[in-house]
Amino acid sequence: MEPMPSDSPTIFERIVAREIPADIVFESDRIIAFRDIAPQAPVHILVVPKTAEYANVTELAAGDPGLLAEIVATAEQLAEGDFRLVFNTGEGAGQTVFHVHAHVLAGGLAEGSLA
Repeated sequence: MEPMPSDSPTIFERIVAREIPADIVFESDRIIAFRDIAPQAPVHILVVPKTAEYANVTELAAGDPGLLAEIVATAEQLAEGDFRLVFNTGEGAGQTVFHVHAHVLAGGLAEGSLA
């Protein structure tokens, strides 16, 4: 079961608004990307749409497939080589921020790592 929506801005909205500092590595009109504060791989970057309209990747794919494509293209550009692209969807899958975001994981990952 998803948590109830809150009127408070998510941490990602606060990063976009520059209320919370982040190590930003890319920004466009619709996307911001920054290094994860608790990296799970040598390269761990979050690619986040600036809109908070979509809680998860399923909503984003249905509502704005072009924005989803931009997220994937940005992930590929930032990874600079082989990478994993992870979208946690739902609390039971480890999603803690209900503002869609992609985890870009790269840097010599072996099969079975991060399992």
